Formats: sequence, structure tokens, C-alpha cells
Amino acid sequence: MWENYINSISKDYHFVTPATNSEIIKIGEELNVELPKKLLELFKETNGVFDQFKCPLIWSTEQIVKDNLFFRNFEEYKDIYMPFDHLLFFSDSGCGDLFGFPILNGVVQKEDIYVWNHEDDSRMWVSSSLEEFIKGWITGEISV
Repeated sequence: MWENYINSISKDYHFVTPATNSEIIKIGEELNVELPKKLLELFKETNGVFDQFKCPLIWSTEQIVKDNLFFRNFEEYKDIYMPFDHLLFFSDSGCGDLFGFPILNGVVQKEDIYVWNHEDDSRMWVSSSLEEFIKGWITGEISV
């Protein structure tokens, strides 16, 4: 489903081997969060979505764990940014801003996606679903 959907928007992205169950489970264990259904479905098809330069449209499971832990635990950020443990980052803009799902009580309860602005620490709604985010980012309808 996801490969067909993304290819219907642009042929510039490719899929890789699906994420393993242990890679998917590691996200929940390391970040103390239950993945949203659509992101989970995407990982069952591919462990990230990448352009021709290997830049991710959707991060791999490994990058999700690594980058979310970094932002949540980097001591210097604790004095200049609001906490990051209420967002599950899964993509970036390439200029420092990050895209994520809101987390409430350890669960992504809505499909909404927000962008975190690294310059002013704002968190702004950008789309109502993963499909809308992917289409909007590829077509330029979403920009930061």
C-alpha cells in the first residue's frame, strides 16, 4: 500500500527491506511509546523511505530511536527547549526542524503531525495524517 501510494506521488523515493519485528518493538521499548498504526504498517513494508541521495523522507526504525533519545536526553537542550518526550519524531526537514506525532500517556492517539522549529522551539500542526504529510512534503504543499 505505502509503496504504491508514494510512487503515485513521485517516483523519486525508494523502499528498503521491511523492518523486523524486533526493530519495531525496540522503538516502543526504548522510547516508551506505542507506534501509530499507519507508521507501523509502513515499517512492515520498508524500514524507511529514501530519495536517490539516501536522504530519508521517513526515518528508519534505528534513526527514530537514536534521534528521539538524543533530543530527549541531551543535557544542553534541557535549558533551552521544552521537553521532547511528548513527540515521536520520524522525519526531518533537512534544515534542523523535525516532524513528529504527539504522544499522550505513552500512545500516539491522533494521526496529526507537528513540526518542531529548532530556532524558536515552536511546535506547529502541519497535517492530519501520515498520507497527507507524505504528499504535502513531496509536493511542497508543506514547507518550513
